[in-house]
Formats: sequence, C-alpha cells, structure tokens
Amino acid sequence: MALPRIIVTGASGFVGRHLLEELKENFHVFGLGRRSQRECGAPVHPNIVWSQTDIGDRESLGRVIADIKAGGGAEVLLHLAAHYDFTGEEHPEYWRTNVEGLHNVLDLSRGLGLRRFLFASSVAACQFPPPGAVLNEKSVPDGDHIYARTKRIGEEMVREYSAHFPTCIVRFAALFSDWCEYPPLFMFLETWLSKQWNRRILGGRGESAIPYLHVRDVVSFLQKVLLNPDLPESNEVLIASPDGATSHLELFEATNLIQAGRRPRPILMPKLIAVPGMWARYLVGGLLGERPFERPWMASYIDLKMTIDASHTRTRLGWAPRPRLAVLRRMPFLLENRKTDPLEWNRLNRAAMKVVDLRVNLRIHHLLEAHEEEIRTALTERLVSTRGKIRLVHYEQIPSHEHDWHHRLVLRSLMNSIRTREKAVFMSYCHDLAERRAVQGFTLDEVCYALTTLNLLCLRALAADPDAPDLEQLYDHITATIQFGIDEIQDVYERLGGDVSSPPSPAPEDLLWSFSTRRRSRPAAVIPPD
Repeated sequence: MALPRIIVTGASGFVGRHLLEELKENFHVFGLGRRSQRECGAPVHPNIVWSQTDIGDRESLGRVIADIKAGGGAEVLLHLAAHYDFTGEEHPEYWRTNVEGLHNVLDLSRGLGLRRFLFASSVAACQFPPPGAVLNEKSVPDGDHIYARTKRIGEEMVREYSAHFPTCIVRFAALFSDWCEYPPLFMFLETWLSKQWNRRILGGRGESAIPYLHVRDVVSFLQKVLLNPDLPESNEVLIASPDGATSHLELFEATNLIQAGRRPRPILMPKLIAVPGMWARYLVGGLLGERPFERPWMASYIDLKMTIDASHTRTRLGWAPRPRLAVLRRMPFLLENRKTDPLEWNRLNRAAMKVVDLRVNLRIHHLLEAHEEEIRTALTERLVSTRGKIRLVHYEQIPSHEHDWHHRLVLRSLMNSIRTREKAVFMSYCHDLAERRAVQGFTLDEVCYALTTLNLLCLRALAADPDAPDLEQLYDHITATIQFGIDEIQDVYERLGGDVSSPPSPAPEDLLWSFSTRRRSRPAAVIPPD
C-alpha cells in the first residue's frame, strides 16, 4: 500500500526536523529546507526526499515542485517556512519569505492534487486581548508587529487559494523543547541563573504572559490533523496551544526554586522606569557593539497577557496538550539539560537565535560551530602534509581517525572558552595536551606550530564568512585565546625540562605572529594567503 505523500516546507527548522522524525515511517515526505539534512539535524530515511531550496527563489522552488508533480504529486502540503526574529526591525526577509515565498508555494502548488494545504501561523499574529478577555479561533490577526502583519497577509493569501485546494490555518503558541530553543525563554533563563546585576529584575508586575507549547505536543497535534482525512474544513482556523498563559513571574519563581530550592523575591521594575531603562541599555549597547536581547519595542508588552481559549480546537480534533509537557512542569528537564550538557544547550539555542544580535563572543562561537568540519579537515591536511618547509614527524605518524578526534576536542575547547569568555578553559585543555604530547615525544615546536595553524585556519574560515565580525574582534577572541594556550604549553614544557627553544620558522605566510616573546602584540589585521 502506497504511503500518503506530504510536502513540508521549512523542514530544516525547529518544528520541521522534529515532525519528520515522527512522519518518516508512515508518510512519504518531501522535505524542503534552506539547509542540508546533516546541517540542521533532520532525519535521513528512505521515505524522506530532501530538497535544499529557498521558497523565496521561485525558479529553484519551481523545479522542486515540478519534480514532485511529475512523480505523482502530493496529498498534503504543510507550510512551516517563515522568518521571525526578535530585533523588532522590519527586516526584508519578512517580506521575501513570509509573503513572497508563501505566494510562490501557493501558486506553484496548483496541480499537485492537494487535498489539504496547512498554513502555520501564530497566536502572535493577533493583538493581546483586553484584560479579562481571551484569544480564540475567531480572533482576527490584527497584530501590529512586522511578523504579525506578514502573517495576516499570509492568512488572507491562503484563504484566496482555497479555490484551488482546501486550506487550513493553524495558529501556534510559543514553541519550546526540553533544550528550550525559544530565544526569549532562553535569555530569561540565562539572565536569571547568572550573577548579572539584573538577574532579579522583572518588568512591571511580572505579569507579562504568553502560552507555551512543547514541540512534542506540536508534533502530536499535526499528526492528529494529518491522519484524519475529514478534518479540518476548508478555511478553518485551529489553535495549537494550551488554554491560559504563563507569566514571567511564574517562570522566574519556578526556575529559581528548581535551581536553588528557594523563591527569591524579584525586583519589580515599574513600566515608567523600565521603558527608559531599556532604551538606555539599547543605546549604550549600540555604542559598544553589543546590543542586549531586550529591545525597546518589547516594553509595550509589559504586563500584557495573551490568554488563550482553544476549546473549539480540542473538541474538533479530540486533542489536548499533555499536562506533563507544560512549560512549568518541564522546567526541571530544561535546567537539567543546561547543567549536564552546556555545549549542546548553547549550540541549539544559539542556532535558534538566528539573526538576533548576539554578543561578539557568542557570534564567533556560533560561526566556529558552522565551520567546524571545514577547519578540522584543513588542520589535518596541514599537519600531515610533507609538501611544506616543515616536517611534523610526530603528527604524520598519528592515524587519520585520531587526528579527527583530537581536532574535535581542541576546537570544542576553544569554542567553549570563547563562549564563556574564560581563557582558563582553553588553558586547562592546553596544559593537559602539553603533558600528554611531551610524554609522547612531541617537541614544543610541533605542538605550538599546530596551534598556530589552528589559529590561521579559524581566522581564514571566518574572515570569508559574510556574517563574521571584523578581523580585530576575531583576533581579540580567537588569537588571544590560542595565545594563552600556547603560553601554557610553553610553561609545561619548561617545567618538565623539555625543549623550550623557539618554534621553527615556517614559511612567512603560515605565521600570524612570532613566538619569540611572551604576551606578544596583536598582528596586523591581515589574513595571509595560501
């Protein structure tokens, strides 16, 4: 029996990759995403056909849709692709993806034989209801934020195309996982659990509230819709959300109770003070090149509650969010993941931040993650090459699989040090590395040259990335950290009584600075050619 055929746009996104994991056994899935399966972590399976494409590129998308049509079309198209950030700025990507991209998908899908087109919208498309009122399936998408406006246009466009295939609009709550992956909640937790001066400050009365839905409930919701051929009706609006809303104060108290076993009294900042305070932090951050996550536009939502009543949807689908996946019930799982695997916690959440302005060190950390495989491969090639003026005999003797493992360790240590802005993390790794390499017979020259090469490759990879900060900032965070590590290696070799002579002088283009002195001055902002 042939499996139902479904197209999922935005398959490389947060919901998409979780959904494909659940659909792969029972559906023939055409996943459309901007990133590759490997890059985004989507499952690879015989029932999944992946197309790396941008819905804003009509020509590229047209070829993908034409191939699907030639192969028999599809029964369902689930449109998850969208742009959303928290800068408050009217980024052109809102219009290119949320409006033009959606139009491309709708227009090119005619003739596919769809029996249903599901459009992922958001409760954030609507204005916050007045005190005591609720949002439900009949609420109009009247929000004034740029995201809300493009979602309203999207909903109107989807209704227009109901003449070609049955359509349905699903408005989602704020989505999170056991690793968080929802930027505002992530920033709340990082602030509340830090030692920062503002860790106890809440805007207004702490009553700002929105609904949260676990991604596992999102998947169960969509499965319920996809597996019921009689639902929904064309032009129907459904809400994937729990009833009510969860406030900042509730989240703050739950976080601290779980983490420290007590409920510290928050400092409630009246809106009249919070608004100018947010503006001041924003302006100062602009001067320093590190704008805070909290933007002035967010102040208008202080103490507003996006209270939801999704009873109609629950009745229609026979579905309800599971109480054990509610955000307050799930908070212990989030904090446990944050504590036990901080690298993965930060990797997933920094990826979820997308284009949100981050501190420079976090941006560099994210970019190093993106280029990690490229840097590791190039480092192995450099260390085992016999073409250069320097022979690294001991590195040439290491098996290739061990090179990959060692380089993964050194890069992860470097990235963790940059992320936390604590050079001691990398220095500690280099201390252990030096002791191990000295016992193995490696010379100081070889070990220092390997780290010099790592620095060069990191700088070269990031300097070619259009999203990278300027070279001076790359030097400040990458080169300076590696330099501390090299100094630590020199100290260890000196203490062990090993070879402490200056490293060899490789070809000039292979060095960014000399090791002849300690705590050397920063090199000119130039990346040497190959």
